[in-house]
Amino acid sequence: MEDLTRPLSRRELLRISAAGAGFATLGPFLAACGGDDSEPTASSGDSGRGGELKMWWWGEQEAVGIQSWVDATLGKFKTANGTAVTPTLMDTANVVPQFTNAAAAGKPPDVQFLFNGIYHMENVWLGYIEPLTGLVDQAVLDKSGATKMSVYEGKQYRVGFYSVPFGIAYNKAHFEAAGLDPDAPPKDWDGFIEACTKLKSGGKIPIGGGVKDGFLGEWYMVHGLTQNLNSPTEALNLFIGDLDWTEPKYHQHWDKLEELKKSGFFNDNVASQELYQGIQLFDTGKASMCFNTGPALPNSQKKLGADKVGFMVMPVFGSGSLAGVPISDSQGFGIPSKGKNHEQAAKLLEFMHSPAQVEAMWTLSKQIPANTDFDSATIDVPLLKTVHENWIAADHAEYIADLMPTKFWTDAMFVASQKILAGNMTGAQAGELAASVAETWRKQNPDMVEHYKTWGNDLS
Repeated sequence: MEDLTRPLSRRELLRISAAGAGFATLGPFLAACGGDDSEPTASSGDSGRGGELKMWWWGEQEAVGIQSWVDATLGKFKTANGTAVTPTLMDTANVVPQFTNAAAAGKPPDVQFLFNGIYHMENVWLGYIEPLTGLVDQAVLDKSGATKMSVYEGKQYRVGFYSVPFGIAYNKAHFEAAGLDPDAPPKDWDGFIEACTKLKSGGKIPIGGGVKDGFLGEWYMVHGLTQNLNSPTEALNLFIGDLDWTEPKYHQHWDKLEELKKSGFFNDNVASQELYQGIQLFDTGKASMCFNTGPALPNSQKKLGADKVGFMVMPVFGSGSLAGVPISDSQGFGIPSKGKNHEQAAKLLEFMHSPAQVEAMWTLSKQIPANTDFDSATIDVPLLKTVHENWIAADHAEYIADLMPTKFWTDAMFVASQKILAGNMTGAQAGELAASVAETWRKQNPDMVEHYKTWGNDLS
């Protein structure tokens, strides 16, 4: 198991997959990377025989405590349905490629954890994931919180698991000491720059971060680019070439990142630190703010004190209709096409979304369910109650990195964020790089581009 104090970005799970590889070669490429065709040694039992299921899952690494809910839910499912479930908590580096490898060999589990968007959609296009439409009760699909990025050609391929809101965590004590209102964080860019200036003048690092591994660049791009979009389809259109990265509004977020760097608002070693080393600066009180997620907030509260942690939407500079809208995503589960017991697997997904199990996710793990029927009245932590109401239950923007081709991640976003924070690239140059990389990806992956176009119809 990974170090539970260091949640990992989902993009790490695809780093070994399609970077530079054509979509037609994705399956063999993942099989080669994933090792042989054997299943994880932690699994046991015979899938689908004698009323048994195998479930491969991930989440404790990010949403610490969620395993208590998984264990309780599977136990209750066996009591209610007579079906035993053997769970395997997958290693972070294996959860995507190991599934693709097993599915290609015809040996997948019966229920599989699935990240959102491209992280599972590539397996949909390979024929490895069964559509849930017509298999799982439609009422469950509608309320599960899977998001529309789990839909392709009108069919849904995931149910939700727990919610993952994205925002900026901030230290209320630091804000107060700098003469800022801790209960009214800045909403626009000018106010944000003013706040960073005051925090820096008070001897604090305004924003803790680390871009060495690239994940801060992903989170920042999602927060920034989204502000100049009217829908996630626009992000998809940038990747497939219907929109132009060199248009100023589509690289404005990198202009703003350049401004933050030149103003000295990040820690001096931001270019040589990794994402969670930067977040640690916040959790130890050395930095006043950091980009973070909802599942990590309880840990920050534990480190700093519950009353000292706030969570805000990234201040607005863009002009799109999604500017200032909270961003949220969800983890999820699906059913492999070659799983041996689709009927019982579907019943398990339905059971996970029964009212009692939805409520139990909070009471057992202090994590917020993706299910839209969840009653936030049970949340007894004020900050997380606010996060649920404003980021999850209310209208929110999609996490557009779920649309990002892996080659774009490695060759454009990753490079641009690193070079900007090292002082070696401008925002405009980043836009030119993005346009060039996107064009190369399209030429190398014409079949993937066609899938993206079809997917865009569902996103619309």
